Amino acid sequence: MGRTIIIGDVHGCLHELTDLLDACAYSSSDSVVQVGDLVAKGPDSRGVLALVRTLGIRAVRGNHDHAVLRWRSAVVHEQAKGHGSHHMLLARELSADDWTVLSTLPLLLSLPEHGMVVVHAGLVPGVALAAQAPDLLMNMRTLRPDGTGSRRAEDGVLWGTAWPGPTLVVFGHHATAGLQRHPYAVGLDTGCVYGGNLTAYVLPDDRFISVAAREAYAPISNGSLRGTL
Repeated sequence: MGRTIIIGDVHGCLHELTDLLDACAYSSSDSVVQVGDLVAKGPDSRGVLALVRTLGIRAVRGNHDHAVLRWRSAVVHEQAKGHGSHHMLLARELSADDWTVLSTLPLLLSLPEHGMVVVHAGLVPGVALAAQAPDLLMNMRTLRPDGTGSRRAEDGVLWGTAWPGPTLVVFGHHATAGLQRHPYAVGLDTGCVYGGNLTAYVLPDDRFISVAAREAYAPISNGSLRGTL
């Protein structure tokens, strides 16, 4: 039986994704899962989507994947005018196969064989999985003092510190927090697209493997990258 390789935010960094798979000694018997933000900001989103199709990588929907999807209707109906945002420009480039990958990404992925779920950003403790707000699933970073979820890093504590388990949650999204390992939550966004690392969590080995970004493809906002491994 192969391993499960869970990979942090890729953001179109195809070379680093292939570097990481090589570092993990990936084989066809392994299952690869990705925590969302497959696309945007980096140099080769379409190449990443092609590799997802080729290897059968499973992924959840990240906020940047969702932002590109929001432009789909406008692009199809030729209503996206002007230079627009990076997400709009990327949406103009995508093929039908690319759209199929993005549009079928779930917000939450269960891996019962490992007693875990994968989500892009976070979960609010005390709220049933089926009742979690989609916006927070893709955007949450912290918990406010009243226990509600927030997008803002400065609004409270890292949500993973309060997640009670027993289900383990693996997530991404919060690059400035670096690698997070809490009792029942693991955060894998180590800022590859900003010049940091791309990180994988390998099971059943319980092992982290990281590769360095080949360059910084985008500026980071709201803080700086922390050390990773």
